[in-house]
Amino acid sequence: QVQLVESGGGLVQAGGSLRLSCAVSGSIFSINAMGWYRQAPGKQRELVAAITSGGSTNYADSVKGRFTISRDNAKNTVYLQMNSLKPEDTAVYYCNADINSFNPGSWSVEGPLNYWGQGTQVTVSS
Repeated sequence: QVQLVESGGGLVQAGGSLRLSCAVSGSIFSINAMGWYRQAPGKQRELVAAITSGGSTNYADSVKGRFTISRDNAKNTVYLQMNSLKPEDTAVYYCNADINSFNPGSWSVEGPLNYWGQGTQVTVSS
């Protein structure tokens, strides 16, 4: 079983900062791209930032220059540093990853499959 567990959300005033973390656990062989998505009430889920296994990144235009995505491959963890937060950044933030898992029963690598975390609430007050 592979699990993604997010942490670091909370309530912050406009202009403040938060750092989200997402740790991947389970029978992992390798992790390809990882990313952060968000969904505000009444809106569709949207990509915030993504990072490849080699470290290439891309960002939504709305967060460029304010958010930074990074990953620690040794810890199977992806981070999202959010600075200069705005009320419009308020949403549930979800971690996402493409993961190759190892099946010890068949001694084989399976995937990649796409996995989601449970989400963490970020609220920015004006």
